[in-house]
Amino acid sequence: MKLYRTRQGIVVEHQNRFHRAPSDDWDYLVNQDDLFQFLQQEIPSTTASDEYRSWTETQLLPPISQQEIWASGVTYLRSRNARMEESKDAGGGDFYERVYDAERPELFFKSTAARAVGPGDAVRIRKDSTWNVPEPELTLFATSNGKIVGYTIGNDMSSRSIEGENPLYLPQAKTYDGAAAIGPCLYVPGEPISSDTEIQLEIRRDGQTAFDEKIAINRMKRQHPELVSFLYRETTFPHGCYLMTGTGIVPPDTFTLAAGDEVRISIAGIGTLINSVQA
Repeated sequence: MKLYRTRQGIVVEHQNRFHRAPSDDWDYLVNQDDLFQFLQQEIPSTTASDEYRSWTETQLLPPISQQEIWASGVTYLRSRNARMEESKDAGGGDFYERVYDAERPELFFKSTAARAVGPGDAVRIRKDSTWNVPEPELTLFATSNGKIVGYTIGNDMSSRSIEGENPLYLPQAKTYDGAAAIGPCLYVPGEPISSDTEIQLEIRRDGQTAFDEKIAINRMKRQHPELVSFLYRETTFPHGCYLMTGTGIVPPDTFTLAAGDEVRISIAGIGTLINSVQA
C-alpha cells in the first residue's frame, strides 16, 4: 500500500486502485503502530476513483507534516571510504573508520518539514560550497512508539567540501533550506522491505545521463531496527519520525552538482523521487 499526501487530500493506493484515505489528518493517520492493518480494514468502506489517481500525478506534496527528518551516516562501506578520503587532510578520516565499526551509529538531525521538499520541487546546493552531491537513501518511517511502519525515498543533500574541511562542520554541510527531499509516497507494506531491494541514483545534465548507479540495501552494515532504537533512546517524536539510513552510492570526486541538474532516485516498490537542482 502507498499513502500520498496531496493538495486535495490524502490518497491510498492499493492493488493499483486509488482511494480517499479514511482521514485527512496526516499526523494521526501515519502514527498507527498497525498502519498496514488499519488501512487494510478501512479501505473497503471507501470509494476508488481515477480522480484520486490524478491527484497523485499533479497535486503531490512531500509525505510529511509535523514529523522531523533525521539521518544515519557511514552505514555502507562505500560511504565510510568516501568520508575518510574527503576529510583526511583535516585529520578526520579516522573518525569515520571508527564509527563504521562502533556499536553506536552516527545519527544527526537533518530537517524540519518546512525545510524539506517533495517530488518535483528543487533541492538546493549551498553557495559557499564547491563540492555538492545527492545522497540517495532508503528512508524509514517510525511511529511515536518507534515502530517501523513505512518507507519512502530520501535525498540527503551533502556539501562535501564543507564537511571535508572539518567534521565539526557536519550540521552546516547537511542542514540548510532545501537540503532534504522525500517522496513520492509513504510505502506501507505488510512486512519489512526486502533486503534485496535496490536503490538507483541517476543524475541528468542537459538532458543526458551524467551519473547512474545502483546498490542493494543488503550492503548496509546496520539493521533498520538498530538505527531506530538508538534514535529513540533519549528523544521523543510525538508524531513519528523519518530516518534516512545512509548511502552506498557516491559519485566520483570529480563530480559536483550544478544548477539545472535533475536528480532521480528510484527504489522498487516505492517509486521515483525526482528533483531539480537550484543554487
